[in-house]
Amino acid sequence: MVLAICTYFLETALSEAHSALITRFYQAFQRLDAEAMAACYTDDVVFSDPAFGELRGRDAGDMWRMLTTRAKDFSLTFDSVRADERSGGAHWVATYLFSQTGNIVINDIQARFVFRDGKICEHHDHFDLWRWSRQALGFKGLLLGWTPLVRNAVRAQARKGLKAFQAGR
Repeated sequence: MVLAICTYFLETALSEAHSALITRFYQAFQRLDAEAMAACYTDDVVFSDPAFGELRGRDAGDMWRMLTTRAKDFSLTFDSVRADERSGGAHWVATYLFSQTGNIVINDIQARFVFRDGKICEHHDHFDLWRWSRQALGFKGLLLGWTPLVRNAVRAQARKGLKAFQAGR
């Protein structure tokens, strides 16, 4: 009985701490504070999304550094933060100017997290890349955004931008 009570309180404390970590991450994003965002990650974090694919470790933090540095007309809202002792999630919406075309993008994202030692060790963002490409790329995205050709081109361009950003640091 005592063990069950202790386990309950430990799990509750971890759930609250992990929810607070997710909230801290998105509040930092709202301020475009990539250093505070990266501080929420373990050194060996695994990040993935449809645009960048999978990034590991420093590349994930550098992605946020690049995106926050380049952000124009940016706003972010988040809600539905939830967590337990091992994993969590949130819903967030980013609105920004896509600099390559000058188009406004409203990206609606579901995030999943895995925690280790009080930090995020996995972060997986899910969004509709075709919807994103229609907004970001305009007519080309509307016609071809669902194809592997455009998906691969978006990923290649995102990674190329990240490598250029890293080389310039």
